[in-house]
Amino acid sequence: MEITLLTIGKTGISYIQEGIAEYCKRLRRYIPYSILELPDPRRGKLSEQEQKEAEADLLLRQITDGDYVVLLDEKGREYTSREFAAWLERLMGSGRKRTLFIVGGPYGFSERIYARGDAQMSLSKMTFNHEMVRLFFTEQVYRGVSILNGLPYHHD
Repeated sequence: MEITLLTIGKTGISYIQEGIAEYCKRLRRYIPYSILELPDPRRGKLSEQEQKEAEADLLLRQITDGDYVVLLDEKGREYTSREFAAWLERLMGSGRKRTLFIVGGPYGFSERIYARGDAQMSLSKMTFNHEMVRLFFTEQVYRGVSILNGLPYHHD
């Protein structure tokens, strides 16, 4: 199963880019993992709703019928690292070709994206900027994979 993190906008902070690159390199040994950064549609003055809809247009063009879509959303389910690893293992065994994890823009998701999502997951009750979420999520995928492969990365 391929895992893709789908995001709006680019990661511009160098230390976050370096961290993401490090965990992507580690992950490549175990699973296909990629990050797809879509252009930020903020051109001119868009209302909050117009921006969410413009982002939805971009996101929906990337989603195929067979994708399992997980929205990274503050209202989503929280997991411990071990619970997330077990959830990933079940997902990998499901026979799905690709799972998309989506980070929305600054105002969250439009109703069209919520309607297309198969699950919602929260990384924390705290709010993080969207660039840090990319690093935290990528590290957690690596942590989950390391748990499943018995690597000495995670400690309880």
